[in-house]
Amino acid sequence: MAQSSHPLVEAFTRAGQGQVFAHLDQLAPAAQERLLSQAAEIDLGEIARLNCLLLTPGAAAGINLDGLSPAPYEPLPEHGGDPAAWASARETGEAALRAGRVAAFTVAGGQGTRLGYAGPKGTFPVTPVRRKPLFQVFAEKILAAGRRFGRTPRWFIMTSHANHAATEAFFAAHSFFGLDPARVHFFRQGRMPAVGFDGKILLEARDAIALSPDGHGGSLRALDRSGALDLMAGEGVDTVSYFQVDNPLVRCLDATFLGWHLRRGADMSAKMVPKSAPGEKVGVFCRQNGKTVVIEYSDLPLARQQETDPETGRLRFLAGSIALHVLDREFVRRMARSDHGLPFHRADKTIPVIDAAGNLVKADKPNGIKFEMFVFDALPFARNPVVVETRRADDFSPVKNADGADSPATCQADQLRQFVRWLQAAGVAVVTDGSGLPSCVFEVAPSFGEDEETFTAKWRTTVPAPTIKDGLYLE
Repeated sequence: MAQSSHPLVEAFTRAGQGQVFAHLDQLAPAAQERLLSQAAEIDLGEIARLNCLLLTPGAAAGINLDGLSPAPYEPLPEHGGDPAAWASARETGEAALRAGRVAAFTVAGGQGTRLGYAGPKGTFPVTPVRRKPLFQVFAEKILAAGRRFGRTPRWFIMTSHANHAATEAFFAAHSFFGLDPARVHFFRQGRMPAVGFDGKILLEARDAIALSPDGHGGSLRALDRSGALDLMAGEGVDTVSYFQVDNPLVRCLDATFLGWHLRRGADMSAKMVPKSAPGEKVGVFCRQNGKTVVIEYSDLPLARQQETDPETGRLRFLAGSIALHVLDREFVRRMARSDHGLPFHRADKTIPVIDAAGNLVKADKPNGIKFEMFVFDALPFARNPVVVETRRADDFSPVKNADGADSPATCQADQLRQFVRWLQAAGVAVVTDGSGLPSCVFEVAPSFGEDEETFTAKWRTTVPAPTIKDGLYLE
């Protein structure tokens, strides 16, 4: 049978997307199979719906901000929160961890390109002394939680087609950093085809569709399609701790955060940090039409960003999103399978494409559209969502850029400041500069302390007490 009569070719032709296979019969057999395999990933009905919804005039315009107000959140005790409620939340979360109800989930599809690093971002070294890669930092935190609560949570890691094999090989080469390989699960993020402004699926080569990841919101569909949710259900895991790979400060299994989520009976919960300035480039938690939503910083007018509360003088739209969530397993399943779940967003991009003659064309302005989903768009669908305040210094110092803000240098400095605070909480005098940085470089392994409480307990039982000096590694 000629490949041109393949059922996939016929389906694409009926859908008005036959141009995808314009060069099929000119390709070698391996290239034909590659193109057909990519085409099999595409839901033609979904593309048709997105073309109708997002390719109409004005589809890329701003969002509706009518009736927008700041979202309520649970403030930290130092900002007026009830200490008893916070203590109770921690107890609830710890009980869930002891019962094995929680899984860790890392979104790790990115490459280290912006860092000038060749390889999956999770393999990038980030700690001040041992230069541990991001994946090792998370693995050691999961191991520490397992020792503390008697049950090591399963770890689900969403990769991409670009870095899946390299990520698996990295873990194998490092013996899974001490974790049981059977409890670490890798699966690929979904992909979506780019389309032209006419809705036609684009080719990046004669044998390759212009495919790109479907956004961090695609993680919910990937959890379902990979079988991860079924595996969780079979073990009694009903709660998923979601975090992104670029943030080594994250408490991947924060008992207090888990407890707030479980006490509220929430489908989805989120952490927030108070914005450092009106124009900080983070989304903002808001309420609209009785629902909790995240408004991207680029969509919130500057005048709104600068509004202040007349009583406190703080920013009115204060609650910044840092991409830390807890999700109910069955809520993830419902969102993954619903036709009315996470919306796709349109992004106009400059995309190298193949023209009708098979020649590569590099445009100098946007010539196509990519579709992506955002995980925070699940919040409006969630029952009883709760937003919980966290300290930026405890949970958020991402590594995104080679230098400047959110760089390896700023992240290592934030790690050192965190270690200093833990020492000071344990009663140790540490000489620091005006920014809180110590005069020497040292490192604390998660096995010695996962947070201020566990660090303090370990320090006070360590005899003799270690001497803080350059190159010290506490484990």
